[in-house]
Amino acid sequence: MPDSPSRYARVLAWLDHTFIQPLYTARVRRLILQSVPFWIASLLTGVMAVGYEKLFAWAEELSFSWLRQMPLQAFGLTPLAFLASWALVKWFAPAARGSGIPQVMAGIELSNPVQHRHTAYLLSLRVALVKVVSSVVLLLGGGVIGREGPTIQVAAAIFRAINRLQPSGWPQLSRQIALVTGGAAGLAAAFNTPLGGIVFVVEELTQIHLSRFRMAVFSAVIIAGLTAQQFLGSYLYLGFPKITSPAGWYQALVMVAAVVCGLAGAFFAKTLLWLNNYRKRFATPLAQAGWVVGCGFVLAALAYLVGPEGVGTGKPIINRLLFQNNGATPGYLFPVRFAGMALSYSSGGAGGVFATSLSAGALLGDAVAQLANVAVADRNLIILVSMVGFLTGVVRSPFTAAILVLEMTDRHSAIFQLLIGALLAQAVAALVDPHSLYEHLRQGFIRETLHHKDEPATATPSPHPQP
Repeated sequence: MPDSPSRYARVLAWLDHTFIQPLYTARVRRLILQSVPFWIASLLTGVMAVGYEKLFAWAEELSFSWLRQMPLQAFGLTPLAFLASWALVKWFAPAARGSGIPQVMAGIELSNPVQHRHTAYLLSLRVALVKVVSSVVLLLGGGVIGREGPTIQVAAAIFRAINRLQPSGWPQLSRQIALVTGGAAGLAAAFNTPLGGIVFVVEELTQIHLSRFRMAVFSAVIIAGLTAQQFLGSYLYLGFPKITSPAGWYQALVMVAAVVCGLAGAFFAKTLLWLNNYRKRFATPLAQAGWVVGCGFVLAALAYLVGPEGVGTGKPIINRLLFQNNGATPGYLFPVRFAGMALSYSSGGAGGVFATSLSAGALLGDAVAQLANVAVADRNLIILVSMVGFLTGVVRSPFTAAILVLEMTDRHSAIFQLLIGALLAQAVAALVDPHSLYEHLRQGFIRETLHHKDEPATATPSPHPQP
C-alpha cells in the first residue's frame, strides 16, 4: 500500500491524541472520531463539485462555440467524441457509464460484510476519474447530458475512499452509511440544494430508517454545500423567476401539464431501457463502436439542423424560458432534445439525465402553455411544475424533484403546486412502468458487479473490519 494512506492515518491519530482525547469525554470523542473522516470527505466533495461544474460549463460553451461557427464540424466532432467517451468507459472503467445514481444504489446494496469488496468495481477513484473525463469529452462533442448524477457517483467514491483510510482502532461508521452520505453531499453540492440532498437519500438511495445516519447526512450536506458556496457564492441554480398564479382554469392547466410531463418522462425512461437492451445485441467491440458512431452521426445531424439549443445540458434553455421567454420557442425543440438525450445516454459514455430532464420538462410545459394560449408572463408556474413532472416520470422521486426545483428557484409560493404536480406525475408514470429507470439499471449493475472478475488489489480485504 502506498505511503499516502499511512500518512493520512498518522495525521488523524495525531489530531486525536493532541486535541480530542484531552478535551472530550469518551462518548463525545467517539462521535467526533466517527465524524472527522466524513467532514474531510464532505470538504473534498464540495471542491470536486465546484471544479466539475466549472469544467462542464467550459466544455458546454466550447461545444456551442464550434457549433455556431462551423456547424458542419458536427459530422466529424460529434461521432468522434461519442467514440472517445465510450472507449474510455469500456477499456478503463465500465461502471462509469451512464448516470451514476444506479451505481451508487447498487453499491449501497452490496456494501454488506460479505459482498463489500465488489463495490470497488462501481465506486473506485479510477471509476470517478473516468466518469469525469468521459462526460466532459461527450459534452465537448455536443452530447445532451448532465453532470448531477455523475457528481453523486464521484462523491460516493470519495466517501468510500476516505472511509477505507481511517486509522485502525477508530470507531467505524458502516460502508453503507458512507455511500448514502456521499450521495447526499454530491447532490447538495451539485445543485446547491441541501434539502434536496437529504430528501433524495430518504426517497431514492435507501430504505433504512433515517435515524441510523441522520447526523452523518446532515453534516455532510452542510459542509459540502458550504464548501461549494465559498467558491460559487450563495447562488440559486435557476435564479428568481417571476411567478403568477391566476385562479380557476389556470390551476387545472398546471395539473394537466404535470400529467403530460409525467407520462413523457416515463416514456423517456422506457426508451432508454429499450435502447440499453437493444445495444446488448452488439457483442463485439467493433459492432459496439459502430453503434456508438451511429448515435453520434444522428445527433450530429440534429445539431446541424437545430444549432446549440439541440445540444448540451439544457440549462440555458430553462433560463431563457423562465426569464426571457418571447413565446417563440419552436415546437420541434422538445422532440429533438428527447432524441438527443436518448442517443447520448445509450452511446455508452458517461453522463446524467437530471439537468436534461428538467430542460425537457420546461420545453414541454412551455408547449402546453402555448397550446392553451397562456400569456407569456403567466407561463413560469406551468414550466416549473412541468420540470418537476418530467423528472418525476424518469426517476420516480416526486418529493426530491419538487424540493430540488423549489430550492433552485426559491419560489416557496409555488410549493403546493410543485408537490401536487409531482404526485400526479408519479401516479401516471406508474401506469407506464411501476419501477423507475434507476431501479431497473441498479439490478443490472448488481448482476454485472457480482459477475465481474475482481483484480487482486480489489479483492484485498480492508485492514480493519466494519459493520
